[in-house]
Amino acid sequence: MNQAPSSVGPRWTTQPYHRQWLTETARALLASFAVTVNPEGGFFGLDEAGAPLTGANDDRANQLQATARMVYCYALGHFLGHPGAGAIVDHGMDCLWRMHRDPTHGGYYWRVGETGPEDPSKQAYGHAFVLLAAASAKTVGHPDADRLLADVTEVLLARFWEAERGATSEEYTADWKALAAPYRGQNSNMHLTEALMAAFEATGEKRYIEMAVSIAELIIHKVAAANGWRVIEHFSGSWEVERDYKGSQIFRPAGTTPGHWLEWSRLLIQLWIATGRQQAWMPEAAAALFRNAVGKGWDGAKGGFFYTLDWSDKPLMGDKLWWPLCEGIGAAVFLGANSRDGEFFEHWYRRIWDFVGGFVIEGATGRWIPQLGADNRISTTLFTGRPDIYHALQACLIPLLPAEGSLLRELSAVI
Repeated sequence: MNQAPSSVGPRWTTQPYHRQWLTETARALLASFAVTVNPEGGFFGLDEAGAPLTGANDDRANQLQATARMVYCYALGHFLGHPGAGAIVDHGMDCLWRMHRDPTHGGYYWRVGETGPEDPSKQAYGHAFVLLAAASAKTVGHPDADRLLADVTEVLLARFWEAERGATSEEYTADWKALAAPYRGQNSNMHLTEALMAAFEATGEKRYIEMAVSIAELIIHKVAAANGWRVIEHFSGSWEVERDYKGSQIFRPAGTTPGHWLEWSRLLIQLWIATGRQQAWMPEAAAALFRNAVGKGWDGAKGGFFYTLDWSDKPLMGDKLWWPLCEGIGAAVFLGANSRDGEFFEHWYRRIWDFVGGFVIEGATGRWIPQLGADNRISTTLFTGRPDIYHALQACLIPLLPAEGSLLRELSAVI
């Protein structure tokens, strides 16, 4: 079914079979990533078979955002009643404080090994996820949550936050020296928005939600709106748009990234609700971003979202990654539940899951294939193995809960 039908019938999210399928898929993710725990500290990466990588083969181990995401995801698992999830939260919290935290200069190293930092840079992207981990830990009542939350908040405010812009700077050396070519990026700010909302829900402190609003106003209300509802990824140190930025394909790819348009569309609805549904521009922007993403970023012939587009909206990198699909699912749920256009978003909810079920989730193993080429065949130019639980787990859990607050808030409310 390639075209939206006149009536799609009852929402899948209300159907017992679909809800059971989502629950079972989430359970499988939590079970498969539990083996990443490294008894010596931190977490391993996983190969295609789901076995832990070790030594030189493991180039993903103990990146800051990955460690923090494990805390977040297994905090969700703890709420769900997944056995062993609490121990993984404990393990991740210990890794963040004992291994990632810099006791001399403050802040958190980007990547660590068993003997110390392997990449000691201080990156806003990683610190955003430390804040999310801290908020997660506080929500589940972890005894070290307040310590981590206070520490990372202080670092963000003192080292990264640019009050005159209402957004965060990007990256520094271990001793907080500025880089030769200053860069500002929306990706770190987007994830900081997510983390700030979680921190607000966990603490009730208004500064967190005020910071989230200021980021959204800059990145979306000002810049994306002025650029045809394309989320601009890259900026100079003075926040000038850099359309010719080349960057790196994983964290800072050239062009625009439709997956981030989808991610922002969900976050904007969540932010709109968190601020009392007062700012009408937020749901309007969320809908525009979603429609733009499915209109320009979806491969109408073969399905899936192109990873990046050029400035004439043509595929720049035509590969399809798993995470934009996950973000599309979450966005469709939030927009469908909070707009009058429910059938449109239900159609896209089903259409994206159909692609995920047909091409991304490997039937024999349950592995989420992280990268497909433009022809929808497995590709490994960017990702190999099983690189992430964060996006996939959220795609499974968001449809099961009210589309209002974060998963943390909604799970804590029903337990």
